[in-house]
Amino acid sequence: MSSPQNPGPLPFSRPGAMDLSGLVNRAASAPGAAGGRGAGRYVTDVDEASFDAVMRKSLQHVVVVEFTSPRAQGADQLSRTLDQLAEQADGRWLLARVDVDTSPRIAQALGVQAVPMVVGVVGGQLAPLFQGVLPSEQVTAYLDELLQAAVANGITGRAEPVGPAQAEEGDEEEAERDPRFAAADAAVDAGDFALAREEYDKLVQANPRDSEAVAGRAAIGLLARSSELDAATALTTAAENPRDVDAQLAAADVELVGGDPAAAFARLIGLVRTTTGDERNTVRLRLLELFETQPADDPAVLKARRDLTSALF
Repeated sequence: MSSPQNPGPLPFSRPGAMDLSGLVNRAASAPGAAGGRGAGRYVTDVDEASFDAVMRKSLQHVVVVEFTSPRAQGADQLSRTLDQLAEQADGRWLLARVDVDTSPRIAQALGVQAVPMVVGVVGGQLAPLFQGVLPSEQVTAYLDELLQAAVANGITGRAEPVGPAQAEEGDEEEAERDPRFAAADAAVDAGDFALAREEYDKLVQANPRDSEAVAGRAAIGLLARSSELDAATALTTAAENPRDVDAQLAAADVELVGGDPAAAFARLIGLVRTTTGDERNTVRLRLLELFETQPADDPAVLKARRDLTSALF
């Protein structure tokens, strides 16, 4: 078995508008759905008959392929690590496991020389990640880089569970979507984010304490802004213009859509510390709006709220 390798930068160079299907799913499950996205399993065994179908899923979301064999030393340890990380990712990527002993033609076609080996697939493009057995923190670092590359290439969808997580007895079936949000949902499906925002505005005006409507309006606002952004350009512009408020707000949107709320919040809290007057208030209000796009008990939100208070006072 080969020793762990660092393949260098991921081979992605195609910039493009972000695919916001993942955020649509989160907006649909969090603000208005009574049940929300249920926990599930994001690991699937792939053979020669199912490989192509699973790879096509990379057009919507990241697929991570693990080439393994019961004969490979330490392979079971890596599989356990990947299983755990896949479940923690909650659909940000799907783990496809290939046993090269039972599906040798897949390994041969892709030039796999040693196992275990892990590759990423984004938009149908292969990105070698590493060979060998690595500690969990190193595996996480490779996966984070892969997800960043996916965002830069417009792939930000979330995988559907391929099997149920262990359910507790008495769990209820997922509730139907609240009919109050039917008009907004239809507008989102049609790609008319402005109309969807108007529908949520009506609900908030009717009841300012409607937390679901407030969260839905925030999510749609993020969708509308992000649909006009090129992720790579937004991040580069923000890095080159650290005091440009608009650039930093756009970069925060990219980070949040890409699944890194902690980075988005930290970016804007840093901006709160360095701005004054109207600019500072603009950033503060955007932060409060972005908080609404995430679960209220999300650790990133709880920390950011504390940090914002400290920055302001």
